[in-house]
Order: sequence, then C-alpha cells, then structure tokens
Amino acid sequence: MNNIYDEIRSAIYSVWHRRWLALGVAWGVCLLGWLLVGLIPNSYESKARIYVKLEDVLSDVTGVPTSNKRDIERVQQTLTSAVNLEKVIRGTPIGAEITDPKQMEGAVLSLGKRIKIESTKENLFEITVTYGDGGNSDAANAKIAQAIAQKLIDIFREENLAGNRGEMSTSLEFMDQQLAQRQKELEAAEQKRLAFEAANPSLAKGGTSPIQRIESLRSELRGIDADLAAAQSALAGINGQLAGTPRYLPATGQVGGARGALADAQAHLSSLRARGLTENHPDVIAARNQVNMLKQAAAGEGGGGGIPNPAYASLESIKAERQANVQALTARRASVQSELNQLTAQQFTNPEALAEQQRINRDYDVLKQQYDKLLQDREELRLRGQVETEHNSIKFQVIDPPTTPRSPVAPNRPILLLGVLIVGLGAGAAVAFAVGQLRSTFATTAKLERTLGLPVLGAVSATLTDAGRALRRKRLRYFYAATGGLGGVFVLLLALEIVQRSMVA
Repeated sequence: MNNIYDEIRSAIYSVWHRRWLALGVAWGVCLLGWLLVGLIPNSYESKARIYVKLEDVLSDVTGVPTSNKRDIERVQQTLTSAVNLEKVIRGTPIGAEITDPKQMEGAVLSLGKRIKIESTKENLFEITVTYGDGGNSDAANAKIAQAIAQKLIDIFREENLAGNRGEMSTSLEFMDQQLAQRQKELEAAEQKRLAFEAANPSLAKGGTSPIQRIESLRSELRGIDADLAAAQSALAGINGQLAGTPRYLPATGQVGGARGALADAQAHLSSLRARGLTENHPDVIAARNQVNMLKQAAAGEGGGGGIPNPAYASLESIKAERQANVQALTARRASVQSELNQLTAQQFTNPEALAEQQRINRDYDVLKQQYDKLLQDREELRLRGQVETEHNSIKFQVIDPPTTPRSPVAPNRPILLLGVLIVGLGAGAAVAFAVGQLRSTFATTAKLERTLGLPVLGAVSATLTDAGRALRRKRLRYFYAATGGLGGVFVLLLALEIVQRSMVA
C-alpha cells in the first residue's frame, strides 16, 4: 500500500515539477482541438408530416380496385431517386454553385444521405431533412433544410397527380397495340377456319371438333334412347287400357243381355291385368275365355251396336299421340345414329382432315380467349384511369409543414469543447509524466532506497532566499494565470456558441 502511495506522490511531483511543459502541451492540444471543432459545420433538421388517404368511395362502388398502396410505396421508394434529388437541388439554393455534372453527382449522393422518409403509422409519413454546409451561415443552412423538405412535398404531389395519369395513358396505348395485334391474328385464324369448312362441308359444324361432336352425339343418343323407352312404355300402357275398355256401351234395355255380361267380363279382365297378372295366369286365361264366349253370344243377339263409349274414343286419341311420339323419337334416333356412324367412319377414312380441323379450332379458341381476356383488362384499366382522373388516387394532407430549425441537431459543440479541454489537460499531464520517467531523478527517498538497495540516511531540502521565494511566487502567479486563461478560452467559446445559436432565429 505504501508503495502505491509513493508512486502516486512521485507521479504528482513529476507532473508538478514540469507543470509548464504540461500546461504548454494542454494549450496546444486544446487550441488545435477547438479549431477542429469550430470547423465542423452545424447541421439543422427540418421535419414534415403528411397524412395519406387510401380510401376511395368511387372505387368501392364501381368495383374497380385502385393501386393506392402500391402507388404510395412507389412514391416512397422513388422520392429519393437521383432524378428527384436533382430536382430538389435545382429548386433550392444548393444548386446555385453547381456548374458541371460531376459536381451535381456529388451533391446528389451527399443529399441522399441527409433525407429520410419513413412511415410512422399506416397512413402517416414523416420527411426528415438534415443539412449543414460550412460555406453557409447557420441561418442559411436552416432555411435550406426547410426548403428541401418543402420541395420533397411538392415532388410527392407531382408524382401522384401527374405521374399516375401519364403512366395510365402509356399503359392504355400499350394495351390498344396488343389488342390490335391479337385482333389481326384472330381474324386470320377465323378466315383459315372458314376456308377449311368450305373445303370440307361434311366437317363444318360451327367450329366444333369431331371428337366433341361424337361425344355430343353419343350423349344425345343416350337421351333419345331413354325418352324412346319411356314413350314405348307409355304406349304399351295405353294399349292395355284400350283392351279393357269396351268400344260401345249397351243401350237402354240391353243391360241384362249378353252384351251386359260381356261388358262385365271385359271389366273383370281389365282389373286382373291392372293388378299385374300376366296373360298366362289361370285367372286371366279363364276371364279371357269367358269374354270370347260372351262375344259370340252378344253377336248372336243381334240388334244395335249400343252407344259409343267416350272413354274409348279418348284413349284412342291418346294412343295416336303416343304412337306419333314413338315414331318421332325413332326417326330422331336413326338420324343421330347415322350422323354418329358417319363421323366415326370419317375418323378412319380421313384422319388428316380431322386432325387439321382440330388444330385449327384449337388455335382459334386460344386466340379468342386471349383476345377476350385482353379486352376485359383494357376496359378495366380504362375505367380505373377514369376513376383516378376524376378522383385522385391518393389524397394527402400536410399535417405538419416543414419546420424552421431553431437550433442545430449536430454537432453537440459544448460537449465537444469540454471533451477537448479534458483531453488537452490529460495530454499535458501525460507528457510531463513521460518526460519525468525518462530523467534519472528520484522524487522521494523511498524510491531512491528501493532503486539502489542501500539505506538512505536523509535528504537535503532546498533553501531559498527572499528573492528566490519572490521569484517562485511570481512564476506561480503566471502559471495560475495561464491555466485560468485556458479555462477562460473554454468559457468564451461556449458563450460564442450560445450566441451563434440564438442568432439563427
């Protein structure tokens, strides 16, 4: 512990013994450092906030989606592009001293690092501009920072009001060119299809491919077969009803004769058939034999034929209608089957023509689909352009206009001045201590004893005369004055910085 205490005493004595050297080094370091700090230009920051409205009522009503978010991202990304930054430089005092492209390129690169555009919320954007130039005064730098922010807002407005409309017009022109080209190709494909159909009339069926026509005919044939089976079943049913319905009703006075018995037997036979009994059933055979016997008996009675049965006449008309339906379906089935057989035969006799027709129809269908899709896209784009022309795709409001900087944001000059002072004093003390270490002198007797390894009996102190003591006091006053002068320069620089900041407004 004593050794550490002696070392500290020795270091302090060494520095104090060479205090003028330490003070001179401190003055040199502080003056140089303060000069460098003074050469750093003050940077002033101007901020502006913009609220962007994304909702578009007309777009919601028409159903045409607008690209608001995409446009905002595009503007946000391109606002600090080289072209826009060059517009900013030429529209502000920065471009007054720029005479050649190389200077402009350097100014654009420098300005791009000083502009920051960020989205603080969903619809709120903040523009931050930091500017500082040593060749301008602080007031001029503050005004230039504000002018840059205002110019960026103006460019933001131009990009949305004029840029979108120009881009929409260019897109419409491109779509019209593509439509005209697709229309020519579609017309050529249609002419080719018409020429093929004229050369092959048997294959001309409105552009339908043979395979599709065959499948369609087979499907239609299955439907006709189902309808024909139903019609034949209905005809069989009406024939059964006719067989059990008498053609004549017995006249008055003949109800108890053979004719009345015949009518009852026929009604009984019809009821048996209606129950689903077949012709081979014993009851049906017996009833049928009885009807035949009664017919012979009724014929032997002679007399009039009775009254015509209206039910029988109605069933006869229904039977005629159903027979006509069966005949029509049979004829239709024969026609479809004939056409199907013809197409199937053509697949084997002329496969090249069928393949050519299929290829022509396929090409025409593809071109037609492309043309219809392109036409729909063009109409949607045109409607979107009208919506954005009549109602701006982006409506924005400047919430906070560009602020006028009152104080610099960088550098923090008071802290830098204090840091330079501390570094200067530390450098002076370090130099004095290093010089003391290089000298072969001892500050204390204990250090001399440890170094030589011999006992030290004592030390002779310096004895000064009155004139020597007066000279020492005088030198100390000079030292304190020089030290106070260093602190005074520091205080003066702080005061100048405060005054300079107050002059910006």
